[in-house]
Amino acid sequence: EVQFVESGGGMVQPGGSLRLSCSASGFTFSGYDMSWVRRVPGTRKGPEWVSGIDTSGSGTAYADSVKGRFTISRDNAKSTLYLQMSGLKPEDTALYYCARGLGTIATYERSWGQGTQVTVSS
Repeated sequence: EVQFVESGGGMVQPGGSLRLSCSASGFTFSGYDMSWVRRVPGTRKGPEWVSGIDTSGSGTAYADSVKGRFTISRDNAKSTLYLQMSGLKPEDTALYYCARGLGTIATYERSWGQGTQVTVSS
């Protein structure tokens, strides 16, 4: 059974930093490109792809909205995905999830975890 356990979220002031982690199990983590996806509960807005990383960790990509502020990384030995977030803005407030695949493909993940809430507010 595919499982994702996201953690590391919290409430921070604008300009603050957080490091998210996602522990994956039930599949061969090292064989999948991985992404972070975020969703704002209570809105009609669909999940938004945030960042992705290839299987080796050498290739990364970011949405324009987070480029230069977020850094994605992975530890295949630990089956764990990370997202270092800095320069946080109120518009980054969302539930953050990890998912398999890159770009739009990741937003169609079939086995979502519980997500981790990031709230940016003064």
